[in-house]
Amino acid sequence: MPVGVTRTVCFPTFPDETELLLRRLLHVMKARTALLTALVLLIAACGAEAGTDTSATDGTDESTTTPSSPTTDQSDTPTTTAEPAGDIPRHLQPMAQLWTTDFTKTTIDLNELLVGIPVSDPRDRIPPIDEPNFDTVTNIDWLEDQEPGVLIEVGDEARFYPLAVLTRHEIVNDEVGGIPIAVTYCPLCNTAVAFDRRFEGEVLRLGVSGLLRNSDLVMWDLQSQSLWQQITGEAIVGEHAGKSLTSVGSAIVRWADFVGNHPDGLAMTQDQGFGAFYGSNPYEFYSSGARPYSFFQGEIDDRYPALSRVVGVTIDEGEKAYPFSEISEVRVVNDDLDGRPLVVFWGAEATTDALDAGDISEARAIGTGIAYDPVVDGRRLTFAPLSDTEFVDNETGTTWTILGKAVDGELAGSELELLPHRNEFWFAWQAFFPEAQIWTG
Repeated sequence: MPVGVTRTVCFPTFPDETELLLRRLLHVMKARTALLTALVLLIAACGAEAGTDTSATDGTDESTTTPSSPTTDQSDTPTTTAEPAGDIPRHLQPMAQLWTTDFTKTTIDLNELLVGIPVSDPRDRIPPIDEPNFDTVTNIDWLEDQEPGVLIEVGDEARFYPLAVLTRHEIVNDEVGGIPIAVTYCPLCNTAVAFDRRFEGEVLRLGVSGLLRNSDLVMWDLQSQSLWQQITGEAIVGEHAGKSLTSVGSAIVRWADFVGNHPDGLAMTQDQGFGAFYGSNPYEFYSSGARPYSFFQGEIDDRYPALSRVVGVTIDEGEKAYPFSEISEVRVVNDDLDGRPLVVFWGAEATTDALDAGDISEARAIGTGIAYDPVVDGRRLTFAPLSDTEFVDNETGTTWTILGKAVDGELAGSELELLPHRNEFWFAWQAFFPEAQIWTG
């Protein structure tokens, strides 16, 4: 949703976006009349670009990428106003007048923020889930084996957050194993990241700000109304600017692997209180295109296709990318990052792409990449592939699943610890980590 230019981009250059927009408008009309107001503003903004100054609503039309789920009641959104600073870009002035966010405290150039929905207060127009509903895996019948979701495991508790739900809500505020967490997903970057919501003595409630930076979701917290970059967890504007949330280990996995590894696990149900249909992809054909939507206006490094995937690993201050095209050739990478050992498993090739076909269960297979700490009981293990979903360590001959569970051999019952990582698109990785290392085989 970002780029601080005083214009409105109504129909981005990506060839499928016009069709996507029309299809989404039909869904929105069926969902809730509240969104009709936003559509009227959208049409007005588009007309304004033809020759009228749009200083009040400058931004990029998010209806081309906003999931067709209904909006939430905005009555709980704070309405306290703050006087905007004189150097706040014109396209952010409406928000600066309505929000209590301190726009004078920032780690970025505010012009990098692009407004996605041309309304004065776009917060939570993509509604996060604050009270998610779960059921045991044995009672979940709406997911196919190959469908992807975010795995969260805290202590003995494991949960599955289907991308079919996250593409339409982007944030789930939850509690797992007694720890308040936020499970976040940016469909435009394919970044799934989980955070501990405990921050400086408070438990934050995170929402969707309606802004983007480098096409990545910018979150906001209810307590301080600071703005947070989803891909890094860093506060970029507001009271907490320069500080970061603590990440929680997560991975994109397929439903069959979650069920097989966590028979007592929980998964989100289709009833999340919004009356929305989950299973269809509101970003049809996006990931099979040549370029990201024009929400991203930076340069694209042509070493890899813009919408190809990488496993982006972050350990302390170190970052390293493992392109799917490279790791799929070897299936497992034993490596180090700034002196820290790591291993990347690649497999579960039947895992579908949540951002390709209209029906996620019938989308093309993309596989998944998962990063782990390979140290078990003080001993570093190295791994080799056994099959599409199993690996063996060279030190003990133990067999491990792609979800890091030891199922046979000397270390049976042990588990590998997830490292902070994402399966983001290449363009997003190189935008946020331009100087980082890249594993090339």
